[in-house]
Amino acid sequence: MTRRALSRLLAYVLLLGAAALALWFTRSAGMDLKAPPPTEGAPGFGSREALSGARGLFHVLLAVIAILLSSRALGALFAKIEQPAVIGEMVAGILIGPSLLGRLAPETSAFLLPPSIEPQLGIIAQIGVVLFMFLVGLELDTSGIRKRPQAAIAISQASIVLPFVLGAVLALYVYPRFSSSDVPFFVFALFMGISMSVTAFPVLARILTDRKLQKTRLGVVALTCAAINDVSAWCLLALVVSIAKSSPGAALWTVLFTLLFVAVMFAVVRPLIRRWACRPGGEEPLSQTGLGLVIVGFLASAFATEAIGIHALFGAFLFGALIPHDSHLARQLELRLNDAVVVLFLPVFFAFTGLRMELGLVSGMEAWLVCLLIIFVATVGKFGGSYAAARLSGMPMRDSATIGVLMNTRGLMELVVLNLGLDLGVISPTLFAMLVLMALVTTFATSPALSLLYRGKSVHESWDRQHSLP
Repeated sequence: MTRRALSRLLAYVLLLGAAALALWFTRSAGMDLKAPPPTEGAPGFGSREALSGARGLFHVLLAVIAILLSSRALGALFAKIEQPAVIGEMVAGILIGPSLLGRLAPETSAFLLPPSIEPQLGIIAQIGVVLFMFLVGLELDTSGIRKRPQAAIAISQASIVLPFVLGAVLALYVYPRFSSSDVPFFVFALFMGISMSVTAFPVLARILTDRKLQKTRLGVVALTCAAINDVSAWCLLALVVSIAKSSPGAALWTVLFTLLFVAVMFAVVRPLIRRWACRPGGEEPLSQTGLGLVIVGFLASAFATEAIGIHALFGAFLFGALIPHDSHLARQLELRLNDAVVVLFLPVFFAFTGLRMELGLVSGMEAWLVCLLIIFVATVGKFGGSYAAARLSGMPMRDSATIGVLMNTRGLMELVVLNLGLDLGVISPTLFAMLVLMALVTTFATSPALSLLYRGKSVHESWDRQHSLP
């Protein structure tokens, strides 16, 4: 060892000795000191309450790790069987909840996902869904509406009206069996109609992209119809939520404030956003300050709609829709936010949904028959309305059936609606489980139904040759 290294080691030993001596002196001097008594009601030193915060973080982190691993694994598995990975993530959220893991290994389930962390997971899930709805609005392309207004509007509205009416009629049978007297029937019927009417625009887009059909004429029509469907369904849902959260008089004020808010967003906020997105030098990378301003903007929009009495989701969606979807700003925002939302936040939302879903509540022959009836009504309403409108618009039979199959995709958007209904107390936990099963079945059936429609020939080749865009 060199002299320099030896001197450094000696200096280090002396430093540690001096620190130990200082700590010994501090301890000796403080032994006789007296502190004020603890505040009344505050957790005492070493108490279980004082340790709960740290243990809560431990369980939240452990739960998130388990959620991410299971969602990635099942997402990859479902991708191998030509299903969108998001369906596997949805199934993973249910499997690690009380419906499977809670039954097979209750002690493991209680350790990984104890009931005490449900509020924390709920906050993470809600923030994730707000971010997701902002991205959905950001990806909304209204150019297809201008290019094919009549067919797109007809198909999208028919795919809402028919399932909405069928769902409301179905409420006559479901309400006395799976609701409660404190839920007004009309609100329940409206919500049943909405739950049958939703199309999962992002999942549909994922299916078309995986099959390389998003540029074909039929793919563009399907995406356009789904976009119009989403906007219409969210407007209806906003109305239903305002009625559910308020008295009739207060609901009127909620509607008026909502219209005022939308007017301000389009008249004031939209021109400012477009001016910023189209400014000179707008192709430069988005700075952290710019990203922060956008995040503050859509959170403020979400806060405003929550304060008005509809839901934060609508404000986030609207703010995203005001940003030109083909602008550099939109592409930068998707690049910065999409992976975090898809990889981290949405799996937590699926798991949170799984924690709230108890398949054991759907027990007995009558309950399962009602569940099958809900799936049947949802499928007939969506497929039938879309198919009939497409045929009346002059589309061939097979293409009309394809549109009907695609519009029957529900997926994540349906889960957002159902969680909202459960939070408002409009639907019971049993009905929530039935409707989640409906969302899974109708979404899972999309890819096999497309393969069946084009059995024996290449779907992409058929569509691309006959219906490619000019």
